[in-house]
Amino acid sequence: MTAAIKRVESQTSAEVVVAVRRQAGVSYREADLGFGALVALVSLALLLFVDREFATTWIPVDVALSFAAGALLCRYTMSLRRLLTPASRRRDETRRAACSAFQELGIGRTSGRNGILVLVALFEHEVAVVSDVGVDPAAISASVAALEGSVRRVVPDFDAFVAALESLGPALAPAMPRRDDDVNELPDEVL
Repeated sequence: MTAAIKRVESQTSAEVVVAVRRQAGVSYREADLGFGALVALVSLALLLFVDREFATTWIPVDVALSFAAGALLCRYTMSLRRLLTPASRRRDETRRAACSAFQELGIGRTSGRNGILVLVALFEHEVAVVSDVGVDPAAISASVAALEGSVRRVVPDFDAFVAALESLGPALAPAMPRRDDDVNELPDEVL
């Protein structure tokens, strides 16, 4: 990945930073609670409508335990949690985390205002690209779409991601050519 970043920066004056986060969103607790409530409702329906005698004093305990078991199952089963979290929420959380990381990592402090952050959120299967004011978003829109497409899959495609990342170089080169006095202001390692 570092080599891909260096190849991009060898073609353009833009500074590219790639950051990977295990999870961009702070919490997806509503998915856990919603699944727990669904499991509790199903267990209550079974207790009430199955043709068998149950002690009525234990029904609230059984339903509460079902809720807890469902919520914990969702919490530790990432694919289930991702399925129950709307795509728009995952996209918004990734974008929010990328804007925050852009500031925290100082990408907006380059001398040419030419920083680009590519944030990959593993749990969300999302990519957010935040560019500084010196970068034309229209110039990199095809590359951004390719980056997003490489990660928004059941199994993200690393080779397609690297190829899409490398396509930033030719896309930016006409408007932001690399100068002879260009200084690498940001790290090339994946953060």
